[in-house]
Amino acid sequence: MNVPAPRLAQFSWALYDWASSAFSSVIITFVYATYFSQGIAEDPVTGTAEWGWAMSASGIAVALVSPVLGAIADAGGRRKPWLLVFTALTVIGCFLLWYGRPSPEMALTVLVIVALTNVAFEIAGVFYNAMLPEIVSRDYLGRLSGWAWGLGYAGGLVCLIITLYAFVQAEHPLFGLGQSQAEDVRISGPLVGLWMAVFSLPLFLFTPDRPSVHLAAAEAVRRGFGHLRDTVADIGRYRPIGRFLIARMIYNDGLNTLFVFGGIYAAGTFNMGMAEVIKFGIVLNVTAGLGALTFGWIDDLLGAKRTILIALVGLFACGTAAVLVESTLGFWVAGSLLGIFVGPTQAASRSLMARIAPARLRTEMFGLYALSGKVTAFVGPFVLGTVTYWTGSQRLGIATILVFFLVGMILLLPLDEARQTKQAVHTSL
Repeated sequence: MNVPAPRLAQFSWALYDWASSAFSSVIITFVYATYFSQGIAEDPVTGTAEWGWAMSASGIAVALVSPVLGAIADAGGRRKPWLLVFTALTVIGCFLLWYGRPSPEMALTVLVIVALTNVAFEIAGVFYNAMLPEIVSRDYLGRLSGWAWGLGYAGGLVCLIITLYAFVQAEHPLFGLGQSQAEDVRISGPLVGLWMAVFSLPLFLFTPDRPSVHLAAAEAVRRGFGHLRDTVADIGRYRPIGRFLIARMIYNDGLNTLFVFGGIYAAGTFNMGMAEVIKFGIVLNVTAGLGALTFGWIDDLLGAKRTILIALVGLFACGTAAVLVESTLGFWVAGSLLGIFVGPTQAASRSLMARIAPARLRTEMFGLYALSGKVTAFVGPFVLGTVTYWTGSQRLGIATILVFFLVGMILLLPLDEARQTKQAVHTSL
């Protein structure tokens, strides 16, 4: 059994969620995604499709790379050096988004930058998530994961508010930024990069890492590939984990697609301007954060699997309402309620993986966890983008997300969480 890390170390770990969630909220979902479809692409429908294809490409790259890097990190021991490298690459990519001028000629360049930055961001999450069960006892996994997700939504919220009132909606944006070349919106890239750089520092300073096993880099790579090969060959032994990962693969496709296209859908279908999209994002972050915080207790009380199932039912119901409503007010209500169930789905999925993964394979398993979130991540955006393109209807495109929630929920039902948790503890002894 691991010895819990000091409170400062746990808080510093959770603060990384505050640091990194700004990227998801401001760049991928609400601000830069909307700016791309409305201001850079030839038209909103084309922009929606192109953004979806770029996210699909980045998802494929993450799926291919993350299990391998996770296995190598398990072999080498330490995780923070890997986390530092991919966090730094994410920060650099955010700063480069400043150069995305409002012209169709910039579309390909912006899409490449966004896709590569998203790859770095997602891979960083592999090493970050794998640290969770080593800094807190199993009885509090759900709460710390939920609190971290809640803190993340709060971070995304604050960064959205700064973006809105200091730049996008300001009569005189800070630093004398102009609006004719969308400088007031393009600044969101460097803002997120700076935000992530500053608030990720406490983790690197105060959260302990596993000790290095002092392997040479080449040997760590060799052993990492060997461990991954053995895990795949012995996959039958980890069949319950595989079932969970397949279920997560499906419902996470729905979540990823929702994140990518939430702002685009609000702008295109309900004619929301950039400022209103950001306000909607602020409300969504509030409800999602409250949901993650509240359901963290439910996770530890009822179990992560049950928490995920409750959240998926809520996502399906509120998502259906968001697709069917005709008025902007109705969309605001449905979208706000939907946010309550977004955070618990993510937080409980992370805590479930932390519970059922054997300690000696934890980073590798979280690499496979990232794989499950990305191996078919191109499917959701591709389907949504293609349906939107063929039908000319964003409403029909966004409706495809509901299928992912339903199928994932059905696949998760047979998992025996208690039995698999006991097996993970026994394997780790």
